[in-house]
Amino acid sequence: MESSASPSKEEFLREFGNCYGYPDGPKSIDEIRATEFKRLQGKVYLDHAGATLYSEKQMQEVTKDLLSNVYGNPHSQNDSSTATSDLISEARQQVLRYFKASLKDYKCIFTSGATGALKLVGEFFPWSEESYFMYTLENHNSVLGIREYALNKGATVFAVDAENNECQYDKTHCCQSSYIKFVKHNIQRRSQYVSRQNTQNGGLSGEVYNMFAFPSECNFSGQKFPLDIVNLIKGDTSIIMGGQHKSGSRCMVLVDAAKGCATDPPNLEKYPADFVVFSFYKIFGYPTGLGALLVRNDAAHLLKKTYFSGGTVSASISDMDFIRRRESVEQLFEDGTASFLSIAAIRHGFNIIDSLSIAAISRHTSSLASYTRKKMSELKHENGIDVCAIYGGENHELGPTIAFNLRREDRSWVGSREVEKLASLSGVHLRTGCFCNPGACAKYLGLSHSDLISNYEAGHVCWDDNDVINGKPTGAVRISFGYMSTYEDSEQFMQFLESSFMSKSKKPFENGMVSTVKALQLSGSIQLKSITIYPIKSCSGFNTQRWPLGNVGLKYDREWLLKGPSGEILTQKKVPEMNSICTLVDLKLDKLYVESPKCKEKLEISLLLGTSNIVEEIDVYGYRYQVHSYDADINAWFTRAIGRSCTLVRCTSSQYRFCKNDTIGSTGMCRENRSQLSFANEAQLLLVSEDSVLDLNSRLSSKIQKEKCLNVDAMRFRPNLVISGSKPYSEDNWRSLKIGNAHFTSLGGCNRCEMINLSSISGRVHKLKEPLLTLASYRRNKGKILFGILLRYEDETGEEEGLMNGDRWLHVGQEVYQTN
Repeated sequence: MESSASPSKEEFLREFGNCYGYPDGPKSIDEIRATEFKRLQGKVYLDHAGATLYSEKQMQEVTKDLLSNVYGNPHSQNDSSTATSDLISEARQQVLRYFKASLKDYKCIFTSGATGALKLVGEFFPWSEESYFMYTLENHNSVLGIREYALNKGATVFAVDAENNECQYDKTHCCQSSYIKFVKHNIQRRSQYVSRQNTQNGGLSGEVYNMFAFPSECNFSGQKFPLDIVNLIKGDTSIIMGGQHKSGSRCMVLVDAAKGCATDPPNLEKYPADFVVFSFYKIFGYPTGLGALLVRNDAAHLLKKTYFSGGTVSASISDMDFIRRRESVEQLFEDGTASFLSIAAIRHGFNIIDSLSIAAISRHTSSLASYTRKKMSELKHENGIDVCAIYGGENHELGPTIAFNLRREDRSWVGSREVEKLASLSGVHLRTGCFCNPGACAKYLGLSHSDLISNYEAGHVCWDDNDVINGKPTGAVRISFGYMSTYEDSEQFMQFLESSFMSKSKKPFENGMVSTVKALQLSGSIQLKSITIYPIKSCSGFNTQRWPLGNVGLKYDREWLLKGPSGEILTQKKVPEMNSICTLVDLKLDKLYVESPKCKEKLEISLLLGTSNIVEEIDVYGYRYQVHSYDADINAWFTRAIGRSCTLVRCTSSQYRFCKNDTIGSTGMCRENRSQLSFANEAQLLLVSEDSVLDLNSRLSSKIQKEKCLNVDAMRFRPNLVISGSKPYSEDNWRSLKIGNAHFTSLGGCNRCEMINLSSISGRVHKLKEPLLTLASYRRNKGKILFGILLRYEDETGEEEGLMNGDRWLHVGQEVYQTN
């Protein structure tokens, strides 16, 4: 196999060949991918830190198990219940073996996941006003949430940086061991909320319990924290208490192994943490919604629970204050019936891991991450600027995770959402954001407290598109490798970075964007070639030779929409079947006609609003609209047409008005302008140049593609107006234009999304990679992929006057003039 490998793979194998793959396993890594993960063909999955993948063999064994055995509720004594109880007991032992934890020292409590386990510890821990809760800055939000319990009971809370170098002892800021230094951050206390009782959950009088929490591996940067911290903290309580020694004070250690458990689970025989939490899907993909808390026996009695439920009591009396709880730690904390069918599945996941060995998985994933990290650090623009800013790695061991951001050649940042969008087009599955780890995110991105607060006040929240604010990234890009990852995954990811983000020699620019086709110029004037109206948002439109304009743009354009049962707006992205709904407005008859291949009858809707219509207000992408709704018969027709419950509404007025800002092409709210939007996303009208489409098709044809139907027509972009006779992309620089006697202002380029990749072939909607992938290669500008321009109609006459004298009508064949 090596003899046929590419030069780059040969280079990789020379350096990492002893670590890559599973020479002692039942299958090679290539065989594993070919037989167990066939669904990954054509995909590069690099989000194993988010969720690793289950194998086909694993799921076959799970299915076979469930189809061959009868597992009943374990809270009984019949045969099926006994079978389940035995299975759960075996599963606990398998979990403890994975973490090298002995039965005499640890118990395994099944939970809904790592987060559920953390909540259990925080809620039932005996916090007091004398307690300390200390945690590393780089921690998941689910760990940070524990501080709410601690603070509300008056405990002292603070974060620390754990550093692998020596320092002089300073009880105010620094505590150290021989090689681990803890640097404190701000002290947090809530004195105004302190309860006057001494402890929570009936804690033990005279004893003070503290907690230190850290991840075995940071889910942001992949930094591995030294597990020696466990023995260090448990051996010297003064470290968590600022150098003070207090008799009767104990420090418990919690390890969040959610990220590290997949490739390097903590060895609890060597590092006896009091609490360890993790989720099973992080290790072998399935089942989700199941995790565990591993708790030392001598720490379990500290967790004082108030609530009791089915399965947790030995006896209770309904009308008397009498309750006797179960003594078994597992039964005491597992409320209700355990998720026993999910628990039945985990042994099949562990069998897969055991067949490869966790040591081999660790070596394999580390080899891929080390190689990829090295190659990323070597990427440079033509002017020598580094393409990748990689986070973490200095003086720390790293897991198979790489967090980074990308720079342009002018040193400006590429937004993480832009990277994610382009990665999706290239079949690369990665993750962006802060990954629920605000401390690591702020640390590596250099975000101060004031930055974080001002970003939030500016509207930035988790998972939004505000990826760069005031010149600083608000999040990062993360890739991570799993046991089934291959060298080819790394290679294709690197090819994606190089093709999408490395500067190349560029052809001269024309009109502000890359120019184009050889010898493509039509002589003569620019003309309006087609007019298309889309009455119902995201449904098919209709072409017309002439059409009136109004204060919302083209009359009746996107004046209706479909919404789901919970109020969500339905579009082709969610409901591709909407593409098959055809519409037509008859101005003479005042009718909207709607047809669908799934409905025998054609639907007729009057354009005249009757008194029977119900008026309500709805929110559409953050803006308020007053709408009219329709009766049950009309809604039933659309429900049949798209195959899901929905309702039709019509816009009658909105608070959504657009005006042109000083910056060319930017838009914003404008109360003074009479122009307003119906249900259009960004502007009243979209104009596309047929000549720009021809240029795009020439680029598509020149690429070696596997997808069918390469060429696209202008209608793929859902334009209202199509023009011809201009230079390709000359419309980019238009500020205003005139069509016939109607005046329009350009609001800039239209930012394209994957909607333009939806193609209807033989009556079925297919999601392709083109044309957005090609557009991204030459039409990308500051994170946006632009094609076509957005227009606002400048109404210079009254509506009745304009309709009567024809000024407010557009006609196919009218000349188009640039007026700026």
